[in-house]
Amino acid sequence: MQFESLKVFCDLAETESFTKAAQVNGVSQSAVSQTISALEDHFKSRLIERSKKNFRLTVEGEVLYNHGKEILQTYASFQNRMQEIRNVVSGEIRVATVYSIGLHDLPPYVKRFMRDYPDVNIHVEYRRANQVYEGVLGNIVDLGLVAYPVHDPRWEVVSLRQEPLVLACHPQHPLAKQKKINLKALNGQKFISFEPDMPTRKALDKILKGQSVTVEHVMEFDNIETVKRALELDCGVAIVPEATVKQEVATRTLAAVPLAGDHFRQLGAIYRKSRVLSPAIKQFLALLKESF
Repeated sequence: MQFESLKVFCDLAETESFTKAAQVNGVSQSAVSQTISALEDHFKSRLIERSKKNFRLTVEGEVLYNHGKEILQTYASFQNRMQEIRNVVSGEIRVATVYSIGLHDLPPYVKRFMRDYPDVNIHVEYRRANQVYEGVLGNIVDLGLVAYPVHDPRWEVVSLRQEPLVLACHPQHPLAKQKKINLKALNGQKFISFEPDMPTRKALDKILKGQSVTVEHVMEFDNIETVKRALELDCGVAIVPEATVKQEVATRTLAAVPLAGDHFRQLGAIYRKSRVLSPAIKQFLALLKESF
């Protein structure tokens, strides 16, 4: 039995999906099925209860998964220690990030890291926040980058930085002339908003409610780029992270007004609690903590 086969089985057990297990390991679904069949032949035991409705490990499958994870973690620790002894930083880092961080905060740091560590391949995926958490828990990605990170015993949270929030609007909007704006001045304003289930929207709703401010949500989107396009059409105003509108402010297609009271968005990185961090991941996290 090879480590690769054991890893495919453990990934399948965690994701409960042949498709996701194939994606994590860079193989076809057929290859995953063949690997499981080979393991069942090797142990002369059925490892998975095959059902169209539910995925479930057999008793033998549970035993293999529990011991297999220990074996893989020990092997990963051994590999990482050997790299550290030889001062080697190589391999792959899989990152899932929400759109705003991935498009506006992350690129220069990825570029710098790849320059400093050319033997490391960084794969970045853009996802909604809930999908980032799912990717981390499902072992599909190594790291997740999110706003307002949720604390949970299943993953570790690394705080990166607090990012200023600003009021963004069309340059001709009456509020664009303000040097600083009090949240109460936004009462009754037409708002271009993120969708209600997104962490940034939930945080903004809480901030506005705390100030007894009621706004009219005229449009709701799932990413910052669409929000900005609506702002450029003067459809309303929005509260957004300052970094996400720097380019539009520079080209004068949008205006950004600081908020009175200094309101911030917390950025963080998450990784699965049981994950053994490779030297590459440790160095990447160190860069993000230092630079962010």
